[in-house]
Amino acid sequence: MRMAGLNADRIVEFKSRLRERAVQLRGEIKGTLERSAEESHVQIAAQVRDLEDDSFSNLIVDVNLSEIDRDADELQRIDGALRRLLDGRFGTCEDCDLQIPMQRLEAEPTAIRCIQCQERFEKLHAVGNTPSF
Repeated sequence: MRMAGLNADRIVEFKSRLRERAVQLRGEIKGTLERSAEESHVQIAAQVRDLEDDSFSNLIVDVNLSEIDRDADELQRIDGALRRLLDGRFGTCEDCDLQIPMQRLEAEPTAIRCIQCQERFEKLHAVGNTPSF
């Protein structure tokens, strides 16, 4: 199935980019998990002697978990983009059904919305102290 604005070569290129990034993210997750095992909270806490050091060990654990969450979220977006490539919906805005500009897909191949719909989505779903410019 041919998607608007994408020929077979471009589809292959996007699939390749997405798969390469997925491999990279899986490696980063593996590395973070290995590093977390080495820096386990119990080991770090056993080496610390005061509350500040204990707080630091908690911070290390939290940072590692945040890194894994961030990478896992990107992996989910990549899986979604690969599914859209397979079913012919890649490059189509999920909100307005218009074509997402190629420049946006080049910069963010996991994009599911055109710029206007993404801006509207972010305004409607802003949480807390999200900066507005």
